[in-house]
Amino acid sequence: MTDTIAQFEHVISICRDLYAKKLKDYGPSWRIMRPQSITDQIFIKANRIRSIETKGECKVNEGIRSELIAIVNYGIIGLIQLELGYSDGEDISVEKALELYDKYMDETKRLMYAKNHDYDEAWRSMRTSSYTDLILMKIYRTKQIENNEGKTLVSEGVDANYMDMINYSLFGLIKLEYGE
Repeated sequence: MTDTIAQFEHVISICRDLYAKKLKDYGPSWRIMRPQSITDQIFIKANRIRSIETKGECKVNEGIRSELIAIVNYGIIGLIQLELGYSDGEDISVEKALELYDKYMDETKRLMYAKNHDYDEAWRSMRTSSYTDLILMKIYRTKQIENNEGKTLVSEGVDANYMDMINYSLFGLIKLEYGE
């Protein structure tokens, strides 16, 4: 588990570094996005991964790795938006956006570490294309929950689905960084 934690921390640092750099470039302009728009953005990224996996090639100079990083970061943004709601402008500082990133990544990591313990790192034996399919399934579930105005009868909410999408993306990033 020690190696696993180090691997997770490494890929998370890659994602956070890009998030921080984009905050410097754009500020927290994403604050205007409603959760449904974030879900759709994650869908675009996951669908592109599936397209690349299916076709075996990509014509844009960014591959699967950049899309997995984007899913992680949009997932965190989604969790932030669920807490704060969307706004009509940039209403938080870069520092606050980083603080919220760390808060939600810590929550997501705790969930992943608990599941990783219970499932005994079964994700390591999965095909990376299965992560893509699971992310897409989670997106469709999230869209349905959003269409139901956040109400579920027995299922987890949008936040749990975002966390699962983040974790499947981190699994994929680990496999890309460290191999099978």
